[in-house]
Amino acid sequence: MVYAVFALSSFARSIFQIAMHFEQAPLAYLLSAFAAAVYIVATLSLARSGRTAWYVSVVAVGIELVGVVGVGLWTLLDPQLFADDTVWSRFGAGYGYIPLILPILGLAWLLGHRPRVEVESRP
Repeated sequence: MVYAVFALSSFARSIFQIAMHFEQAPLAYLLSAFAAAVYIVATLSLARSGRTAWYVSVVAVGIELVGVVGVGLWTLLDPQLFADDTVWSRFGAGYGYIPLILPILGLAWLLGHRPRVEVESRP
């Protein structure tokens, strides 16, 4: 459910930022749209069951973790490049650091709930 909320909020924010202020910080707003896409994929794959959905979830949540850490570091090292906050700016500070905590919890949950491998029995 938390992923669905982040998918909706980051999507709405990125659409608004791109439509109204794109020229101020195009890179930041494109990263915001990318984050929204990652949250949408994660939401949809987490809502499904099966081996493929699990793998898609792991990849999406892994990209999310790399994204929030990478963008978080980038916003600290080159803050003038980011005229406005995105969901991953400053490690998700604008969202109470939930974007940093969420993928760690998500990966932990996914790894604890791996799909079972069906083994064929031979007579």
